Amino acid sequence: MSEHTAKIDWTLGDAEFTYEGYSRAHTWRFRGAVEVPASSAPDFGGNPERVDPEEGLVASVSSCHMLTLLAIAAKKRLALTAYSDQAVGYLEKNEEGRLAVTRIVLRPTLTFAGEPPSAEVLQGLHESAHRNCFIANSIKSEVVVEPA
Repeated sequence: MSEHTAKIDWTLGDAEFTYEGYSRAHTWRFRGAVEVPASSAPDFGGNPERVDPEEGLVASVSSCHMLTLLAIAAKKRLALTAYSDQAVGYLEKNEEGRLAVTRIVLRPTLTFAGEPPSAEVLQGLHESAHRNCFIANSIKSEVVVEPA
């Protein structure tokens, strides 16, 4: 159906290539124009001023849920005016004893013009968005949605 690409660039620079010595800093490039400074997580020798892959995964799941929900809400003619999420991913040992992002919790807050839909309608929106999110359908991690 569609193809999505990312170019990842890393260079050693002046550092010695040892586990303690090499920089984890690298760049994510999308469509040749958008650049994201990335690194490993600070717990793994990375730069806290750069996005780490685990954060990128959490952001991707959150963004996909939001975009899917917006499309569903628009088709239902719901007057959504704002969406905010404070998503959290948990890096921990999985069932095989390996480190993995085992769970991602989304905590979206939706704002509507006028009277918001019922709790039942909101729950249905989130369930449909989760069921149809391309990213959530692509990962093994549990994704939990806890609307505000």
